[in-house]
Amino acid sequence: MEMPDTNLLLKNLAEEIRPAMNGNTCIVGIHTGGAWLAEKLHGMLGLKTPPGLLDISFYRDDFGRIGLHPEVKRSEIPFDVDDTDIILVDDVLHTGRTVRAAINELFDYGRPARIRLAVLVDRGGRELPIEPTFCAFRGVLDEEKMIDLVRNDSGLLELKFRSRE
Repeated sequence: MEMPDTNLLLKNLAEEIRPAMNGNTCIVGIHTGGAWLAEKLHGMLGLKTPPGLLDISFYRDDFGRIGLHPEVKRSEIPFDVDDTDIILVDDVLHTGRTVRAAINELFDYGRPARIRLAVLVDRGGRELPIEPTFCAFRGVLDEEKMIDLVRNDSGLLELKFRSRE
C-alpha cells in the first residue's frame, strides 16, 4: 500500500471537519502525532480557542504490562470541557485502545457535549468498537506493519511504514 501525500490528507481532513463545526467546537490532539495534527488543523480551521493536548500514558490499559513510556508529556486542556463539542485528533487509528484512553482522560476534565474522532489514517484491526467520524485515508494494513507520523528534517509531517518490533 502506498500512502498519499500527508499534507493533502491533512487538507482533506480539515475540509471534512469544517462543515461539522459549530461555535462551541474545540480540538484536542493525542500526543504525539495527534497533537501535531491538532495544532495544524487548529490553524486550518480558524479556531479561536487553543488546541488541547493529551498524553494518555497513565490511562492505557496496558500500563501495568509495558510500564511508563519514556517520554511522558504534559496534558493541557486550555478550555472548559463541560458542554463543549470536542474533536479528538489522532494520527493513526488501529485497535481503538489509544482513543479509549483519551476519552477516559477527557472525562477527568469534565463532561463534553460530544466527542467526535478525527484521524489521518484508519488502518483497520479494531479491538474495541471505536470508529472515526472524520477520516482522511482508510486502508487495511498487515498486522506486522506499522504506520508512524514523523517530522522530517524540514519539519514537515510524513507518514512512514515500518515493521513491528
